[in-house]
Order: sequence, then structure tokens, then C-alpha cells
Amino acid sequence: MQEIIDTFNVPNHLETIGNVRYRSLYQVTNLAVHSFGSVGNTLASLMQAMGLIGNSPRAIVDQRLASLWFGVSIRPIDWEMPPIWDAIAGDYETKDGWIKLHTNLAHHRKAACKVLGCEASRKAVAAAVRERNGDGLEQAIVDAGGVAAVMRTEDEWAGHPHGKTVASEPLVHWCDVKHRKLREWQPKLARPLNGLRVLDLTRVLAGPVATRTLAAFGADVLRIDPPAWQEDNVVPDITLGKRCARLDLKTNEGKERFERLLSKADVLVHGYRNGALDGLGLDSEYRLKIAPNLIEVSLNAYGWEGPWKNRRGFDSLVQMSAGIASSGMIWAQADKPTPLPVQALDHATGYLMAASVIKALDNHMRGKPSSNAKLSLARTAELLKRFLQAEDCNYIDGTCDDDFSNKVEHNSWGNTRRLKAPLVIGDTRMRWNSPACALGSHEAQW
Repeated sequence: MQEIIDTFNVPNHLETIGNVRYRSLYQVTNLAVHSFGSVGNTLASLMQAMGLIGNSPRAIVDQRLASLWFGVSIRPIDWEMPPIWDAIAGDYETKDGWIKLHTNLAHHRKAACKVLGCEASRKAVAAAVRERNGDGLEQAIVDAGGVAAVMRTEDEWAGHPHGKTVASEPLVHWCDVKHRKLREWQPKLARPLNGLRVLDLTRVLAGPVATRTLAAFGADVLRIDPPAWQEDNVVPDITLGKRCARLDLKTNEGKERFERLLSKADVLVHGYRNGALDGLGLDSEYRLKIAPNLIEVSLNAYGWEGPWKNRRGFDSLVQMSAGIASSGMIWAQADKPTPLPVQALDHATGYLMAASVIKALDNHMRGKPSSNAKLSLARTAELLKRFLQAEDCNYIDGTCDDDFSNKVEHNSWGNTRRLKAPLVIGDTRMRWNSPACALGSHEAQW
């Protein structure tokens, strides 16, 4: 995937071991390998720029493990993960096709049921959806503050006003920032991001993957959530190596404490839609005033331009919109939408976000303008759609004991085994200083 290599413009020393892939129409495993490779290549370049190594070492990615990290990275020992989906979420037949409802969050579920005029049961929702046309229902749910996506073909998305806009965007929007002086952190060969302060304002799933990756190389990641926010079905997987606190940014006290955190941060990673931070009084001018040397990397599901730039979205919805689920259905000869075997758009974009942070640091160390970066799930989908899978592959069939570390992680929920790390850069390996933790389990302080 040459576009990923070109995007980060650092020496490519990627080496892949293994020969096993996810079963899919698309090259999901190849995307996983190159996403991890982008982290490895940028980190190798940064380590060289900091004088930690003489020559850029090879970034070695284990193909099987990289693929598995695109799924869930943990195996609970004495407890169980909550279900990934709520009882209503899923694909439904409309009068003229298919629509996916994403209802994991209570207010999204309420919005969908209000539009449909039915109770929150799968049977009632299915009956109500069958009476509606897809496009009209999608728009009505979106207008009501919910999230939904009609299944479109790749050709339909290519002809859609927003699909055209996304296809014309770069994989990463770079914005050079001059006269920036970053705070010195304490890099070490084994922990090149040691002491780097990362303020994490992200939620399910790409943003948390990005900050989990930065923590794997020593970054001090502090995640901030609203007082009542929960995402129980993913938190044990993606808070590894982080500290998690709560602040109410709608109060003066919460905003003042956030200002203090922001002023001492090196990096801000956020996944708020266009204008959402502005609505909290945290617009770009405010952030620049509080933290003039901050590196920012941000995510928006459907991209940063076009008619859907403010639309809420998730990986599974983007797959429906962009034609992936439709093409998958034809390939699988199925009678319903067929998504990717994992939430590959989320995970790939997360690793590309982490690589974007590291690239900005690398630029700074080399005396070049540091860069803020913007990414989107929809644009990552456009990248993946170009690469169809060959049929003569060795396919992954679940995890096995050898995929997991022998070390037991004692986290907020119980004992856990974690997948072995898929990326090695010379003598530098992914490891985390602390186990996964519950949201709000730490103080909002550096």
C-alpha cells in the first residue's frame, strides 16, 4: 500500500513475517501490516533523529499478530467482556434495500425508535423499518440525533456528493505549524516516547487505538471523559497503558482544569466531529492560545469536507455507506450485508493517527515545521477498496494460546491475557507500563 508509505515520507524499512490473512474480499491483513508498519517506520526515523540509534532499524511486523490486533486484544480469564452490540443494533431490510442502525449508545437508540415510532425491541424495529425507504429513514434518524447508514454500492458511493469529496481528500490532511518549540521529553532506546504528554479526548475506537499505541512506546497518556460516559464493551481492550479521568467541560471548574492540562500537554488527540469542540468553547484559537506548541491529531468519521462532514459515524456505518458491505455481500454470495471480518477502518486509522503524531515529532527533531494531522474512517475505506484479496491464501481461523502473552494482566475487571505485540523496531518493543483501567479511575492531572 504505497500511499501509506508516501504519506509519511520516511525511509521504509518494513519487514513482514508470516503468511496468513483474514478471509475477505479486501486485503484487510495487508492494511493491518502497513498500518503497523507506518508506526514502525516513523518511530525508527524519530529514534534516528533523536540520536538513539545510528541507522534506521527494520520495523518488523508479524502478519498474524497484526491481523489479530485489528480485533480484540484480550482474553479474559476469570470474567467476561460485555457484548459488543446492544440488542437493537444491526442490519435491517427496508422497502428498497438495507440499513444499519447503530444503537449502542442510549441516546442513539432512543432517536432511532422515536423516528420509527416503535418500542425498543428487535422485532418491533424490524417491522417498522420494513415500511420505510432507506434514504428517507437514514436522513430522519440522522436529523433526530441518531446514527444509521443505508447500504450503498461502491458505484453509488462514487457518485454520491460526499463520496466524491472523500475520494478527493488525502489519506492524512497535514497542516504545517511554524515557530513551534516542543517541550523536551525523556526518550530512551527502549521507550522513545517516554515522558511525552498525550491528552486523549477520544472514544470508540480509532482514537483510543492511536493513544494506546503511543502508550506502548512510553507516552504518558491521560484520557478525559465526561462524567457519565461509559463504553463498557471496549474499555478493557483500549485503555491499556493509560490513565483515565473525568471532567465536565461544560462547567467553569471542569474547563479551568482542562486548561491546565492542555497547557502542559505535548500532544492532543481527539475524535470530535467538525465544530463539536467549538461548541464547548474549545475552538482552535482557544487551544492555540492555551497551548501554542501543541501537536494535534484528530479524527472525523466521514471526513473533513463535503455535505456529511458533520455527520456522526462509526466503522460499521462507513462500511455500509462506502460500498464495502455491498461488495462483500456479492463476493460472499450472501443474502445480507457482509462487512469486513473486523473493524479494520477503525484500527487502521488509529495506527495511522499514532504514526501522524510520531511523524510530527520527527519533523520537529529534524528542524522542519511540525504538522497537525486530520484523518477519517471514510478516507481509509477508499484506500482499502483498491486492494482486493487473492483467493489462494492461508486464512486466519480465530486465535490460539500461542497468540497470547504468558504474562497475566491484572486490570480493573480481573485477570487477562493480552495478545503478543505485533511490532518490533530493532531493540524497541511495544509494551505498556500499566494494565487497562476503568474510565474515571484516576485524577485529572499530569
